[in-house]
Amino acid sequence: MSKKIFTNRQTGKTYDRDKGVKHLNNKKRHKLGTKKNPAIICVQTDERKKEINAIFQENNWAAIITVSPDRSEDISALKILLNPIKTKVNEHNLGRNEPCYCGSKKKFKKCCGK
Repeated sequence: MSKKIFTNRQTGKTYDRDKGVKHLNNKKRHKLGTKKNPAIICVQTDERKKEINAIFQENNWAAIITVSPDRSEDISALKILLNPIKTKVNEHNLGRNEPCYCGSKKKFKKCCGK
């Protein structure tokens, strides 16, 4: 069994004599809408709570829905789940020495590649 030599409080790394560096504080973020990271939603009426709960049941998402008539409705987490952010795809995958796509008849690296 290896003996613990030193633990760094800021990074959470433990330095062992036999194994080297071992990371302890790996904080993993979970997806929104799972059991480990449920969506938190606030509505004003029980009818609205039933509507939103039906949406979550259809998509198998986890949520914490609270009803408070005094506060304004907050369904931003539901909007994020319904409209996820899509990654951008680069349209122009040209090499540096190929002709530019803008039609200037220059090399890409001298025209639009700057």
